[in-house]
Amino acid sequence: MNVSTPSDLPSKITLGTAQFGLPYGVANRLGQPPYETARDILRCAIEGGVTCLDTAVGYGDSESVLGRALEELGAKDSVTVVTKIAPLADGLSSQRADELVEESVRTSLSRLRLERVSFCLFHRERDFQYSESLLKLRARGLVERVGCSMLTPTATRTIIESGCADAVQIPVNVLDRRFSGPDVAGVARVRGTMVFARSVYLQGLVLMPEATIPENLREVIPARRELDRLACDAGISVPELALRYAIGLRDLTSILVGVESLDQMRKNLDIFAKGPLPADLMQAVVASVPSLPDAILDPRFWAQRMPDAILKN
Repeated sequence: MNVSTPSDLPSKITLGTAQFGLPYGVANRLGQPPYETARDILRCAIEGGVTCLDTAVGYGDSESVLGRALEELGAKDSVTVVTKIAPLADGLSSQRADELVEESVRTSLSRLRLERVSFCLFHRERDFQYSESLLKLRARGLVERVGCSMLTPTATRTIIESGCADAVQIPVNVLDRRFSGPDVAGVARVRGTMVFARSVYLQGLVLMPEATIPENLREVIPARRELDRLACDAGISVPELALRYAIGLRDLTSILVGVESLDQMRKNLDIFAKGPLPADLMQAVVASVPSLPDAILDPRFWAQRMPDAILKN
């Protein structure tokens, strides 16, 4: 399977770089990698056909690390970068919204060492009320495509149907199918809106050893055991099951995968090369996992989570 796509489109894999700037995810055990490791991960990803990179103002040093590494690798002109606007207050005047959105974009461009950014998304769905401010920057050429990172299916469909978003980023994984059906991702495909799928491992909850799952998330254990059984019966690992499941969802433009180490990057590339799960196993995954509450599916409700500046909504 070739993970590359035409140059004007994101690669099927998007490398998530939140880990480059902060210790990200409930299952993170290695912490923030040193700069040299981050650069090596990026080099490995690009050599493996990954041309799309996801970052944000709110991901600590991620943008700065990414900008430095891309410059050192001579890869600035061969990648697609997705970044996100810093959170905004409610009730802003249009003038003030314009100022803050432009300030965020220019901060990102400076850190990334770019003249324009391929995709710029609002990091919180409620901030899409200021979409006009971002559309103005698209018209001026500072950003090429605009959109929003989403948390709820209803708001996602509303934003897609507004016609103001070139792209949305949604959570999709073997435990969470709220966004991946015809009512959300399917609508995006019909309307030509690009869909970036994040949380393919649900910030590590799909993978972490059962004994280390926090008490407030242990309701996930029966579903996790069923996924373990399906993977074992198929002779594959749970990470492979989870990633190839996402690959098999036809309405997704690109699948965002974050890594903490070079070894993880290589393993993800190997998994992507295998393509989607067989149809019968895809169906078995869907049939085996019950609907889970938002307290499990939405990291905003977890005790261990990303910083409030990123997830507070």
